[in-house]
Amino acid sequence: MVSRYAPRQQRVVHSSVNACLAPVCSLHLSAVTTVEGIGSVARKLHPVQERIARAHGSQCGFCTPGMVMSMYALLRNNPCPDMSHLEDAFQGNLCRCTGYRPILEGYKSFTTVTHTHTHTHTHTHTGYRPILEGYKSFTTALQLAPAPPGPPPGPLRFQGERVEWLQPSTLEQLLVLKEHHPQAKVVVGNTEVGRYCPSVCLSVSPSLCLSAACSLTCVGEELKRAVATSPAHQTQVFQAVLEQLRWFAGLQIRNVAVSHTHTHMTHTHTHHHLLTLDVYSMLYGILWDVYSMLYGILWDVYSMLYGMYAMSTVCYMVCYGMSAVWFMVYYGMSPQWQFVSAFKQSPRREDDISIVTTAMNVTFTPGTSVVKELKLSYGGMGPTTVLAETTASKLVGRLWGEELLEVACSSLAEEMTLDPSAPGGMVTYRRTLTLSLFYKFYLTVLQKLAGVSVEALGSDRLSATELYHSETPTSVQLYQDVPEGQRREDVVGRPIMHLSALQQATGEAVYVDDIPLYQNELYVALVTSSRAHARILSIDSSEAQLMPGVEACLFADDVPGSNITGPAFLDETVLAQDTVTCVGHIMGVVVADTQLHAQRAARAVKVSYQDLSPLILTIQEAIAAQSFYQPIRTLQRGNLEEGFQLADHILEGEVHMGGQEHFYLETHVTLAVPGEDGEMELFVSTQSTAKTQSLVALALGVPASRVVVRVKRMGGGFGGKESRSTLLSTVVALSAQRLRRPVRCQLDRDQDMVATGGRHPFYARYKVGFQKSGKVLALDVSYYGNAGNSMDLSLSIMERALFHMENSYSIPHIRGRGFLCKTHLPSNTAFRGFGGPQGMLVTESWMSDVALELGLPAEKVRRVNLYQQGELTPYGQVLDRLTLDRCWDQCLQRSQYHQRREALDQYNSQNRWTKRGLAIIPTKFGISFTALFLNQAGALVHIYTDGSVLLTHGGTEMGQGLHTKMVQVASRVLGVASSQIHVSETSTSTVPNTSPTAASASSDLNGAAVKNACEVLRKRLDPYRTQNPKGSWEDWVKAAYFNRVNLSANGFYKTPDLGYDFETNSGRPFNYFSYGVACSEVEVDCLTGSHKNLHTTIVMDVGNSLNPAIDIGQVEGGFLQGVGLFTLEELRYSPQGALLTQGPGTYKIPAFGDIPSQLVVSLLRDAPNDKAVYSSKAVGEPPLFLAASVLLALKDAVVGARLEAGLSGPCRLDSPATPERVRLACQDRFTALVGPPPTRGQWVRWVRVSGLGSVGSVG
Repeated sequence: MVSRYAPRQQRVVHSSVNACLAPVCSLHLSAVTTVEGIGSVARKLHPVQERIARAHGSQCGFCTPGMVMSMYALLRNNPCPDMSHLEDAFQGNLCRCTGYRPILEGYKSFTTVTHTHTHTHTHTHTGYRPILEGYKSFTTALQLAPAPPGPPPGPLRFQGERVEWLQPSTLEQLLVLKEHHPQAKVVVGNTEVGRYCPSVCLSVSPSLCLSAACSLTCVGEELKRAVATSPAHQTQVFQAVLEQLRWFAGLQIRNVAVSHTHTHMTHTHTHHHLLTLDVYSMLYGILWDVYSMLYGILWDVYSMLYGMYAMSTVCYMVCYGMSAVWFMVYYGMSPQWQFVSAFKQSPRREDDISIVTTAMNVTFTPGTSVVKELKLSYGGMGPTTVLAETTASKLVGRLWGEELLEVACSSLAEEMTLDPSAPGGMVTYRRTLTLSLFYKFYLTVLQKLAGVSVEALGSDRLSATELYHSETPTSVQLYQDVPEGQRREDVVGRPIMHLSALQQATGEAVYVDDIPLYQNELYVALVTSSRAHARILSIDSSEAQLMPGVEACLFADDVPGSNITGPAFLDETVLAQDTVTCVGHIMGVVVADTQLHAQRAARAVKVSYQDLSPLILTIQEAIAAQSFYQPIRTLQRGNLEEGFQLADHILEGEVHMGGQEHFYLETHVTLAVPGEDGEMELFVSTQSTAKTQSLVALALGVPASRVVVRVKRMGGGFGGKESRSTLLSTVVALSAQRLRRPVRCQLDRDQDMVATGGRHPFYARYKVGFQKSGKVLALDVSYYGNAGNSMDLSLSIMERALFHMENSYSIPHIRGRGFLCKTHLPSNTAFRGFGGPQGMLVTESWMSDVALELGLPAEKVRRVNLYQQGELTPYGQVLDRLTLDRCWDQCLQRSQYHQRREALDQYNSQNRWTKRGLAIIPTKFGISFTALFLNQAGALVHIYTDGSVLLTHGGTEMGQGLHTKMVQVASRVLGVASSQIHVSETSTSTVPNTSPTAASASSDLNGAAVKNACEVLRKRLDPYRTQNPKGSWEDWVKAAYFNRVNLSANGFYKTPDLGYDFETNSGRPFNYFSYGVACSEVEVDCLTGSHKNLHTTIVMDVGNSLNPAIDIGQVEGGFLQGVGLFTLEELRYSPQGALLTQGPGTYKIPAFGDIPSQLVVSLLRDAPNDKAVYSSKAVGEPPLFLAASVLLALKDAVVGARLEAGLSGPCRLDSPATPERVRLACQDRFTALVGPPPTRGQWVRWVRVSGLGSVGSVG
């Protein structure tokens, strides 16, 4: 939080800002408050810190300080906020773990909203009282005074190694400095960081009386005041700007971003220049780099550069010599009979870059609906803003009615064209939006012309004119209480707080990069390939080696051990040698004294390539080239020929499912510290300590016993740190060994995304046979997964996809085949669900089409096919203790499914341009590693003479609460308070040969191992309990110690009765299954493809929950991550294989606004599981697929829209169901005018690696 004295307001103003974007020099005369400054565990927590922790709103904890400071800044400015203030405050915050609900839940207690509609059973507000005691207010006074009287001081000057920073205090000083340094970059908010590195920066303080340097937050506040005090017709420009500001960036950006910073010369006057721009073009200087670098078409900022008549927005420019700066922005009042609207369409509604923007302005002859003047301006339809002048001229003089609409749409379809190879793709969608957004404007104006217009606006079209307003989220969480009579000290089954939550809320939790610098520590930067498939001709590091701070440049020949590596198959290299097979392939490292020096030198390494053929990026290209890894897996049961003969209907089709970036908040990071005799100590953010140890030892050429890997905690993992973390760990360890000094590296977000891969994109072809009743008899499906440039874990991922190809349905005759496509993309890897979601989505897609083909309700078709107790899976495993039917029935009842369906049908019949959809789906997820040897775990427990317990096990903590659950298990077995048990870290020196923390099996495996170790200790202490029954735990421990009893024990567990053979289709691959059912309702804007998540009910079988708060958090977090997978997150690559969606600016994960307005999560009661510790069940991965209910609800809404257009029967909606895909599926008069997507031809493809991949610019 940055605090400054605001002279105009005569008070201190507090702003939450992004620390990574705030130059230190810009903070002169400001107070900076960090999360550590407002409270600590050692002293006393601030209520803001304590409430997020107790509300279970911190899992991995990496985002928690940001959440805390956003809320703290809000309370400093507004001690009594309402929910709308909360939603604004968190617009720029992201979390990948929690699903956001518990964060809002905890902070809702600070608001003025009543809590009668939100029922949370995992925490109570009374729990806050002990820590809050002694706090008189939420704030501490800051002593910031106004500037002293007298002449303003001269410019401040800061001299860096390569940059000089000059900060003027007056406009005159700024102009003089700009004249002397014409190439200097003017910095105000610094809200975008590009590659340009100037030698001089001129800083403009927002507190100066330069209106163009007012923050967008300030602009918004002033416009709101004007709207509240002026006649409505005069404030249309203001309201249009405010509506766009709602969705521009997050509050942290708007707090510092300004209207104008760039200089722009136009027609000359004596001392002033006059331009008119809208709210977007005034941001041109801030956001231009990112847009032009990535797509070249996504210019929110440019949508009105030439539309000077549309928004009545005037910008004044002041010149001095050849320099000019924006001085003031003037927003004019709109006259009567003028109507102004602005629209923005983006992949995610909040804090996202637009696809198409438009500003539209019409003026009528007073008292009539005759168009006097019309301006239509579009951004995203060309390299600069496009004015639809031809269309506008055709409409002048016409009555505002249906005839005008027909002329306008036909003309826009002809005028707003794009080349099929236009950068960024989405050509058909963008063209369709130009018509759809004009239609929204047409209806909006028609509504305002009521009584004058020749045409009345029908009630069925009203919803198309409504602006989006989010509802205050409500939630219910239900779980089974512990049995009556359970000891209070026994915390198993209780919703206790994550053990690290308080430290995470105060910033005291230590992640790898928080470890203090070692003496003489060095930093590594990667040298990566810029080509996807090429021969390395030469690498020249001579220039890099001469740069400041550089200690060494290392390449393949410098690897002392084996340069061959790989987590499952040794088919990769530590450092590329001879050839590179993907963009981001690591070729070498530069080691220097600082991160900046290392990264600067890495960019100076020159590599010469010879491109190789073929270049294969997509599944389609791999199929054409027969580029597959071996083996090709087949899983079959029954007689397909017989099944299809018995079927009344046969349906064939295909489905695409895109990949997904893990987007853990903490990127890959390793710190390596060399020791004596070949020893190496590694601090790593990894899910797999043993694999890291073995691959580092292999690369260094030392025994594994010389390498110790330590993991305290991770800032998220989700499978992305199961195997790909070794890419970084090996090269960091190599550097440390070579230079005999500690070495560290944490990847920047863009490099992490480019180099490490993600979820496998899938494409499937299916043939399904079914009866008139909807009962499915036969299924033949082929899966194609984009594995990337190495096998990694892809074979196991494909096997799990096959194991889940029937989801929860009994299909007597079934065959699945799995093909792993070898492509020139970074190797894809484990991700929450591990192939299961891909396999199950295909099933649910054809299941919905079966219902559409038969004209039957989808829920009835699904219900008739659900597994029953005792039935066999395609791999011959008997389903016992089946709870699918209970989950299904409870979900129907809790969601009020049938009442919702009736209300939905009525809504859809009354609204043409918004449609609601509803879907209910099940999931069945097998629990165990499919690789038999991984189903084992170890633990080590020490009891010290003071009675305290140190617990170590083989699992790692990445936010899922594993350590918390292990303490609960140990507490019950030993019979001691959980506060006496401590988990320090996971280390290969305490528990060797550990399995990765993955497959949702870690609580089962490690919990059983911990239980085993504690039972050994408990048995050793039992004689002393018997001898002294009234004694304390400490008494028994001391007595045992003095009697020379070993108070340390190893525990071990292996899952019994497992093993499966694909060749014979026999065995038992899973220990048990987790079941769940979800029902979701959505509302779709058929004109844009955007949607709202209205409601979700989830019923999840987690057995007897070890910790309901943690399990519900896993359900909600997994569900929202699935919402991203199925509706939002999309990876895009250039035709040369370079990832375009790098970082949060272009790759969008779900935000606060994406959670359902109503969320009900219920843990199934009375469903004990005798296959796992204390009758619990796994919970990490199974809930993710339930988010497919949102995708299928979208499909249901699309079907409703298509019926309006006279289209019926099955329709295809691939994943992710982005606004583009949804809009184009809702075929109507506007899509007909634009025409179908262009077919593949001789033009550049903009690749989406989503299933089949690159169908031109739209696929």
